[in-house]
Amino acid sequence: MSVRAEATPNPNALKFTTDKLIFEGTNSISVMPGDKSEHAVLNELMELEGVDNVFGYQNFITVNKKFDAEWDNLAEEVTKVIEKHGY
Repeated sequence: MSVRAEATPNPNALKFTTDKLIFEGTNSISVMPGDKSEHAVLNELMELEGVDNVFGYQNFITVNKKFDAEWDNLAEEVTKVIEKHGY
């Protein structure tokens, strides 16, 4: 399993890409605060302290952090959640 974190133009967002397909089809999935998804991995990511919202499409998940959160620990926690779900 390999999860790669990539910078985005938004310093509050990181794109986590995997070698496996996470989401079937051609629709993207967004989860905002207070929302739930049919995808457990997205719901678990939303429970991490510092995560503001998530966006998923095919083999990647973009995580937007809260303004006052730091990527140092959060990126590692996000990777652990994604890998835990088999991606």
